[in-house]
Amino acid sequence: MAMMLFSAVTPFIKLSSSSSPFLLHSISTTTTTRSFSVSALSSPSPVRVRFAPSPTGNLHVGGARTALFNYLFARSNGGKFVLRIEDTDLERSTRESEEAVLRDLSWLGLDWDEGPGVGGDYGPYRQTERTSLYKKYADQLLESGLAYRCFCSNEELEKMKEIAKLKNLPPVYTGKWASATNEEVEEELAKGTPYTYRFRVPEGSLKINDIIRGEVSWNLDTLGDFVIMRSNGLPVYNFCVTVDDATMAISHVIRAEEHLPNTLRQALIYKALGFPMPHFAHVSLILAPDRSKLSKRHGATSVGQFREMGYLPQAMTNYLALLGWGDGTENEFFTLDQLVDKFTIERVNKSGAVFDLTKLRWMNGHYLRARPSEELTNLIGEQWKTSGLLTVSAGPFIDEATQLLKDGIDLKTDADKALANLLSYPLHLTLESQEAESVLQDNLSEFSTSLLAAYDNGDLIAALESQDSWKKWVKDFGKSLKRKGKSLFMPLRLLLTGKLHGPDMGASVLLLYKAGKSGIVAPEVGFVTLEERFEMLRQVNWETLSKDHPVKETATSVN
Repeated sequence: MAMMLFSAVTPFIKLSSSSSPFLLHSISTTTTTRSFSVSALSSPSPVRVRFAPSPTGNLHVGGARTALFNYLFARSNGGKFVLRIEDTDLERSTRESEEAVLRDLSWLGLDWDEGPGVGGDYGPYRQTERTSLYKKYADQLLESGLAYRCFCSNEELEKMKEIAKLKNLPPVYTGKWASATNEEVEEELAKGTPYTYRFRVPEGSLKINDIIRGEVSWNLDTLGDFVIMRSNGLPVYNFCVTVDDATMAISHVIRAEEHLPNTLRQALIYKALGFPMPHFAHVSLILAPDRSKLSKRHGATSVGQFREMGYLPQAMTNYLALLGWGDGTENEFFTLDQLVDKFTIERVNKSGAVFDLTKLRWMNGHYLRARPSEELTNLIGEQWKTSGLLTVSAGPFIDEATQLLKDGIDLKTDADKALANLLSYPLHLTLESQEAESVLQDNLSEFSTSLLAAYDNGDLIAALESQDSWKKWVKDFGKSLKRKGKSLFMPLRLLLTGKLHGPDMGASVLLLYKAGKSGIVAPEVGFVTLEERFEMLRQVNWETLSKDHPVKETATSVN
């Protein structure tokens, strides 16, 4: 429920409407003071919510979450999700930014019922196309005496602020033109003096009950008469937003908590124009890990950036929903349809939610790997070709490489690093590392000689035709050296892949063999074929390495 309370010395008339589902004014009066409320009451009226971005830049993840919460609330209540473009900032608003916002919302799956490209009964849906409407209601306030013309120059207004600052008072308008006579106003109009419309703020206090934040109140004596129409004829944000929400029959205003102070001015305008009040719900900010407001200095913050980085829309909507909301269970994975089924505005938390990029990556990996095998393979194959690692985007190598590497891929761009790592052969760096010392000490030079012999006589190459033949060869090779387990597989991995860790060794070696035979790896990638790897092994100076890593007296062998 949203409610306003005022105190005043003049009587007011009780306003009511038999057709309106809202209680407009509820008044109790005494001989000297009175209070009244403007309330948004629970009612069977249709749920209508809106997302109203300004097309002055990219869609921030905070804005995307606000849009998502509005969308979920509308869908879960059988209501309408309205998209309105607030483009009255003519200097910064661009049609390119508007198109980018619409594209990002569509990518997230947040289709709107009314708005640009869709139409509707409450259009137009761009504020620059609604200026005559704002002028109409501004003139209505002017004629009723609830607003007045202010002819103060910028210099006069700045001087008022300076005087207030010296007196330690709030920098509010002093009301110079609030009591001007008709003659004084007509004189300025005749001279062509520019003027604004100022809203006449009553005395008293205002109180609302926010769905998320509870009771919020303000004293009106710190506000001052505020501008609703600029001298250039354009409306001020708080005025046009109120007129738009009222004339579009918006039932619930769900927005970021930074708009909470705006509610004060907007509620006054609702009351003055006799509009029913919507319900308000102010969502907490999205915070950076240091608990400051998430901004560009923390890295990617726009939906478009995350899309370009390879994030999936399903992961983004799922993660954004969890920033301040939960269904009360331990479950963290929800499709958009499941979110619609589970979402309630009452479960939105009023404390700030920290944006955790690590968790978003993890969640994206879940959705990526949950895709059908063929779809995942096509996605990653296209990524490898687009990035220039491979000359083709489909085929047996890509099928097998995707299955081998997918567990290490959270973003489709991670696939590039995973494949490049598989194709690399950092043998010398690994041999010189401290981690390789135990393998070197276990007679690695003799192991290398035996491996080269197996390659030269063709046994190893013949074993690379299938997984079964490879497994049989490894078992026989281990027996010939009286090695098994770690003492067999660690040196074998190091010498064949150049690394001590990685995905399944057998599958990796078979893929390296296929990559060399097929020639699908782009030349500029620097892929080291198996043939080239064995030539490098022949050039290793084991004696020099042994000086740095003394060899054990005996190799680990089968008991």
